[in-house]
Amino acid sequence: MTTPRPAAVIVLAAGEGTRMRSATPKVLHTLAGRSMLGHALASAQALEPGRVVVVIRHEREKVAAHVAEIAPDALLADQDAIPGTGRAVQVAMTRLDAAAQAGAVVALDQPGEAGSASGVLVEGAVVVIAGDVPLLDAGTLGELLAAHHADGNAVTVLTTELQDATGYGRILREPGTGDVLGIVEHKDASDEQREIREINSSIYVFDAGVLRGALGRLGRDNAQGEVYLTDVLAIARGDGGHVRALRTEDPFVVEGVNDRVQLSALRAELNRRLLEDWMREGVTVVDPATTWVDVDVELEQDVTLLPGTQLHGATVVRSGATVGPDTTLTDVEVGPGATVTRTHGSLAVIGEKASVGPYAYLRPGTVLGRKGKIGTFVETKNAQIGEGSKVPHLSYIGDATIGDHSNVGAASVTVNYDGVNKHRTTIGSHARTGADNMFVAPVTVGDGAYTGAGSVIRRDVPAGALGVSAGAQRNIEGWVVRSRAGTPAAQAAQRAGGPTPSDELSPQARAELQRAATAARGIPVTPPPSLPDQPAHLSEPERGSGSGSTDSKDA
Repeated sequence: MTTPRPAAVIVLAAGEGTRMRSATPKVLHTLAGRSMLGHALASAQALEPGRVVVVIRHEREKVAAHVAEIAPDALLADQDAIPGTGRAVQVAMTRLDAAAQAGAVVALDQPGEAGSASGVLVEGAVVVIAGDVPLLDAGTLGELLAAHHADGNAVTVLTTELQDATGYGRILREPGTGDVLGIVEHKDASDEQREIREINSSIYVFDAGVLRGALGRLGRDNAQGEVYLTDVLAIARGDGGHVRALRTEDPFVVEGVNDRVQLSALRAELNRRLLEDWMREGVTVVDPATTWVDVDVELEQDVTLLPGTQLHGATVVRSGATVGPDTTLTDVEVGPGATVTRTHGSLAVIGEKASVGPYAYLRPGTVLGRKGKIGTFVETKNAQIGEGSKVPHLSYIGDATIGDHSNVGAASVTVNYDGVNKHRTTIGSHARTGADNMFVAPVTVGDGAYTGAGSVIRRDVPAGALGVSAGAQRNIEGWVVRSRAGTPAAQAAQRAGGPTPSDELSPQARAELQRAATAARGIPVTPPPSLPDQPAHLSEPERGSGSGSTDSKDA
């Protein structure tokens, strides 16, 4: 028997979450690639409700923007200064009824008829969930909804049992029938009631009419001065409705987050469950304690995840691929049989049987072809690298297209930025580029072309040509002994048969060495002639004089 779809799901996300001690609203903190509110909305939408409404207040603009991004069809309801979950549901129901009336007006053949939709209200089951219960899944909500319809309940509440129920509302049951008499909050409970271990999860299914009628009778006569949604249960029972509970044996499903310690615990538990599910689907996870995957990651059979692997976002890993160790991929597609080792990558595609790493960095726009290779200490960005092509090590390939079966030499750089604009480098198929090449874009190296080691390629290299830019090598003999005399390098050169310090020296240098040696033996040295402080005055030559025939400008 198919469970009817709910008329609406209300998600409560108005709380401040002061114990998180964060500028980020509590419901926007993340685990497994989604915000807590994102997890709640995903579970809500899985029920295929008529409408979803999110109640917001604290950091309204941030939360509203997030809802618009991940669930653009969801309605927003603003809670006012009146505190409490009861008040939150009141404003949500007002918003839902208004939306129902607006929809009815649009559907009318004569939309201008006065008062034609004024009596239209939400009817059916209304599910209420909290935005800070991230492990609540659609399956559990479906069971709660099914129980609600099967029993014809006015209200059905999801409960669980805890060894320590401190801080939670307690479920008060009727002896014999087990029906729910009501819920008492911890601060309002007696000592006897605080011994009860069955607690309220704050997850409910209400009949819309029952909920609407009870909300109008709620007060604030309690220890916290709040409008309690839990009071609806007692009102519904008092009106003759059936109020029952569905107990889950899995406390994590209904556990909320109040601080970062609880967030960390639930993050670890969710990750454990995700990995366990994947391992049962045929994925090898060598070390689950150091492996993390997001909820939207897809893994195929015979994938191997090595220790220290983190897969985020919409990452897809195909059959037979191995990822890790120590690898972080975000929104990356890894092809069948590929290997990715000690690599960081985002928004990239790695082809079938390709090899990446270790210590590679794949930036957005990287596409590596089948059996291609991006090797050690290689960074790529907006680069298409063809089938069988290799960038083995120590290179930067940005804004580039490389054809099939080409090899890029070590320490190569595509010089793509001129200070204002980015330009593209194109290297053809079956090309071989030398080590330590600079490709100054825009530039093209044709199919089958070669480039020499150490070249700066500024002009296109035609297909099949050899591009070189380095000059002929020149050796300056004896330079180390002359310029670095007395150093270990100079001494090693002399032992290897190199020149002595006096060899191949200029006459002036040899004279200075001889003068220093003579002074060291105590032999008087004739000093160099003294020069006047000022240069001698040169008389203007007489015009026409034979001795002064040299033109003064050439003197």
